[in-house]
Amino acid sequence: MKKLCYLFGAGEESTPAVLPPRDAVFVIAADGGYETASRLFGAPDLAVGDFDSLGYLPTGVPLVRHPAEKDDTDLALAAREAVARGYRRLSFFSALGGRLDHTVANLQLIARLAGEGCEPTLFGADGTAVTAIAGPADCVFSADFCGVLSVLAHGGPAEGVTLEGLKYPLEDATLAPDVPLGVSNEFVGKEARISLSRGTLLLFYTTKNGATPAIKNNKR
Repeated sequence: MKKLCYLFGAGEESTPAVLPPRDAVFVIAADGGYETASRLFGAPDLAVGDFDSLGYLPTGVPLVRHPAEKDDTDLALAAREAVARGYRRLSFFSALGGRLDHTVANLQLIARLAGEGCEPTLFGADGTAVTAIAGPADCVFSADFCGVLSVLAHGGPAEGVTLEGLKYPLEDATLAPDVPLGVSNEFVGKEARISLSRGTLLLFYTTKNGATPAIKNNKR
């Protein structure tokens, strides 16, 4: 199995900061994400969706075709294929921006994946990134990270939230999904740790060269 799994959606285009060797990454294109994936890597390893946004049916690549009337998004179906193949660390590109409802759906998607023991990250344009963790879990950002970090509860209360090494620390707190207490914290040039006992957190941050935090997800 290849080391990395990259999934491309049809949102506002974003691409990996550093392209890995082609033989190191399993590339899945979700519908309209096919064109970005193909431009960067050549033919993807798999194309998934109903292909309504792409406007044509890809040829020469393995396909998992779904009807237009379905209960899940194309990107969620692509993620299902990745997990079925044994991938747990999933990097999503071109999955933010564009239609707001799809952006929210993709946030829901990575929250669900975190609850299943995966390490999903949405990479947006200009270095923006969103990671989800599900408790019990720990997440460590190296001292190289800078800028703003927003920590928001998703889907219900996030319990036992501890923030260390940030401008605004927090200890064993409960974050509510309708109170944005965790917006606009800041990295301060040292290692930062987020601990979570129960619930789900979405972590919004800026990344350089595609760096991601180290996650210890005790659901695995």
